[in-house]
Amino acid sequence: MLKGKRIGLGITASHCTYEEVVPKIKNLRDAGATVIPIATHSVLTAVTRFGTGEEWVKKIEELSGNKVVSTIVEAEPFGPKNPLDCMVIAPMTGNSISKFANAATDSPVLMAAKATLRNGNPVVLGISTNDALGLNGVNIMKLLNSKNIYFIPFGQDDPFNKPTSLIADFTKMVDTVVHAIYYKKQLQPLFIQYHKEN
Repeated sequence: MLKGKRIGLGITASHCTYEEVVPKIKNLRDAGATVIPIATHSVLTAVTRFGTGEEWVKKIEELSGNKVVSTIVEAEPFGPKNPLDCMVIAPMTGNSISKFANAATDSPVLMAAKATLRNGNPVVLGISTNDALGLNGVNIMKLLNSKNIYFIPFGQDDPFNKPTSLIADFTKMVDTVVHAIYYKKQLQPLFIQYHKEN
């Protein structure tokens, strides 16, 4: 499905979702893609109950077969010099959603996304944020209405305890990328009933 395609995978600091997202690198590669991992500073340096930045970088590089792009300078050539066929940001935090929707470029992940849009290629977002139905709602709606931006289908992961939280169904990453690249269409349905085992 993705044979010969270069896919950027931008990872931001939703640490609790790495266990679910990082293995999807294998799915992209199994579909034929070359995966270029890109990470924000907090991904590289944070130490949380979900693991250290060093541990995650090692896993990401082993699965992708490529070194993690970790600086804005390294990401800038994804413009005309070394384009990506598609840029995926997953997980994408509320902080990065807010910045991306308002054209702020302060991380290698957002630089790679900006460069991909500049080339007219799709950017796929896999959101994971506790304020999606709060203050960040306006930013998500803005991105939903933007050309060449697509979303991995998402839903409320814990509607009673975290009513403003939304998270993507990362099992739909490859299908969303295929639809974005080949059909220039959003994978549907976009809003899903999210079932998360406790």
